[in-house]
Amino acid sequence: MTDSRDVASFETAVLTSPLLAPVLDAWRQIDLPDAWLVAGAVAQTFWNQAHGFQPAFGIKDIDIVYHDAADLSEAAEIRNSWRISRAFSALPLRFDVKNEARVHLWYEDKFGYPIDPYESTEAAIATFPTTATAIGVRPSGDGLQVCAPFGLDDLLDLTLRPNKVQITPAIYRAKVARWTVLWPKLKVIDWKA
Repeated sequence: MTDSRDVASFETAVLTSPLLAPVLDAWRQIDLPDAWLVAGAVAQTFWNQAHGFQPAFGIKDIDIVYHDAADLSEAAEIRNSWRISRAFSALPLRFDVKNEARVHLWYEDKFGYPIDPYESTEAAIATFPTTATAIGVRPSGDGLQVCAPFGLDDLLDLTLRPNKVQITPAIYRAKVARWTVLWPKLKVIDWKA
């Protein structure tokens, strides 16, 4: 069971991150429907704190996801990505902005099997590759609104557990291989467990 101090520690790590705090502080510039700051940058910010590493260590990009079923065009997604990248150009990382309403249009070409359309951003987050990285945050009052379909226990316990809803064992193992080199305190739950 997650201790409230662990949750507070997670929120503090995110809200004080030199990478994430500027995005959350200027969230109105994101200006996308059902938008969340998600996945690796969020989880890895907490992992860095737990390991005593610099806040940006190992983080490759900042993922912003949204859900706009009214415009499934790749062009709109690219425009949003460029706009957000320009708005936060002072940050040293690339932004990966995805309209989760259109993922089903390209998923099979990239991963070899089709998926059903997502009904919301929260539904998409629930398919992210691990339970610890199936997480999204956005500002809410003086703190964070958190979308964590599997709860926060695995994230806060530094546990990597596969979310088998959509990924393959190969995808999971590749992510685990990279992450455990960078964050050695991570505990890995085998795909077969």
